[in-house]
Amino acid sequence: MKYEILPQIIRNYLVYTAEEMGIALRNSSYSPNIRERMDHSTAIFDNQLRLVAQAEHIPVHLGSMEWGLRRTVEYCRKNRIELEEDDMIAVNNPYLSGTHLNDLMVIHPLYYKGEIICYLANKAHHSDVGGAVPGSISVNATTIFEEGFVVDPVKIYRKGSFLKEKIQDFLSSSRTQKERIGDIKAQIAANIAGKRRISEIISKYGLEELKKAFTEAQQHSEKMVCMRIKRLEKDKAFAEDFVEDIDGREIKISVSVKISGENVKIDYSGTSNQTNSPMNSVFGVTLSAVYFVFMCLFGRDVQVNSGAFSHLTVYAPKGSLMNPTYPRAVGIGNVETSQRNSDVLFKAFSEICPEFVPAACGGSMNNLMIGGYFRGKKWAFYETIGVGMGGRKGMDGIDGIHCNMTNTMNTPIEEIERSFPLVVTCYELREDSCGAGTFRGGCGIKRGFMMLSDAATLTFISDRAKHRPWGIFGGREGEPIKVILKRKGKNTAMPAKFSATLKKGDRIEIRTAGGGGYLPPEGRKRDLIYSDLENGYISRKFARENFTLFNKPSYHDRG
Repeated sequence: MKYEILPQIIRNYLVYTAEEMGIALRNSSYSPNIRERMDHSTAIFDNQLRLVAQAEHIPVHLGSMEWGLRRTVEYCRKNRIELEEDDMIAVNNPYLSGTHLNDLMVIHPLYYKGEIICYLANKAHHSDVGGAVPGSISVNATTIFEEGFVVDPVKIYRKGSFLKEKIQDFLSSSRTQKERIGDIKAQIAANIAGKRRISEIISKYGLEELKKAFTEAQQHSEKMVCMRIKRLEKDKAFAEDFVEDIDGREIKISVSVKISGENVKIDYSGTSNQTNSPMNSVFGVTLSAVYFVFMCLFGRDVQVNSGAFSHLTVYAPKGSLMNPTYPRAVGIGNVETSQRNSDVLFKAFSEICPEFVPAACGGSMNNLMIGGYFRGKKWAFYETIGVGMGGRKGMDGIDGIHCNMTNTMNTPIEEIERSFPLVVTCYELREDSCGAGTFRGGCGIKRGFMMLSDAATLTFISDRAKHRPWGIFGGREGEPIKVILKRKGKNTAMPAKFSATLKKGDRIEIRTAGGGGYLPPEGRKRDLIYSDLENGYISRKFARENFTLFNKPSYHDRG
């Protein structure tokens, strides 16, 4: 009985070890982006570089991490960088680590009696890593070198010591060097916390039981996912959607899904070629969206590890939007193209397993970056803003939430006004932004800021300005993103992706997209319409235009 239960105990122990790594990272970080928004992720890999456990953090980080770990270890071997006991390696090169320059990955090989038994790894989004604009995600970059400082794998920790000099150029390139040092040390602390817990597992249960748990975790997840794939009635589907380039040009993402027995192939042939803008999605990011959607549909109660993906293959043509060539810029691809990729994958799978697929969410991370000088010091603020989730089978979409490839928190107003020369002027759900349906989409968010410093550079990056979040099975589209610059009493509508100089007293108001509706609006219950009106989610005008039931006299008789 011990040997049937023990591997499960250890598997759960590993998951909570990954969670504790994340807590250590968050609690010891300096930047509001990590400390408050939890823009970080942690995971554990076996000595064959296979994922064995991860915390419930950010899909775009987690799904790319195994791909990034494998490429980083290979780079170290080729360049004779020895991964010795108590070493840690840092890397942010997207073509090695798998996301974009802001995401620094810190890797720790864990030794026991002279052999590597596993790898501990984490990623954290650093609010500024240099480049043309504060926040380091530029709309004008054409290569990664214009997006910030590139860190190829380098040893930053050895035998208990932080090797600051090895990463000094990275630190010096940032507008907020103190935060960078604190956040890197927090990433180191996360891996140390993981090492402590895994050492406890070995001490308590032995190395062989740990290795057995690694293997059985892979096998269990593989078996569970395969059983669900084999039950599918339809074996192929196709979908396409569009992400909007800096100049408004439409960039197509095409995906085909083919299922053969228990094997699934995702093919991006027909997708637009790579661009000269930062919209490109490095292959690690492309994988992360596939893994996220795959687990939503087939692994809802399955532990996430490499075994869950062992029957999944992904192909994206080299030189395409979803698999660009070095050194094309990829900063926006990580945050926006990844979101559209998950949308188009859900759309394709709606033909294969429709009962599990929601309507489109707001479809953007809504990246806001502002920075400059204030009282003689440099500052840089970064956050993402939530959207409306798509309506689902039997349920409305969630209002004002970070969806799909992001899983971060908001930045508390108190933290913003304490740490930056900004005043939050509004923060509320956006009325009438939801897509109507039997089950409506979630409402987007209205969030506004006023500048207190004399001058600052603002960069805003979003999507779903032209192509609204789609409804499904008769549900209607959600509202698109809207951005308004308020200066000297004049309101100016801004594009979804832009940079601008803000002056003292200027205001920016962001109205994020709502989720699409699920099933026709005619099926929505009277009480739900009334509740939405009462809560301010929709107006009477919206109700009249979308719900025939609202226009019947018996509804108005209710008062």
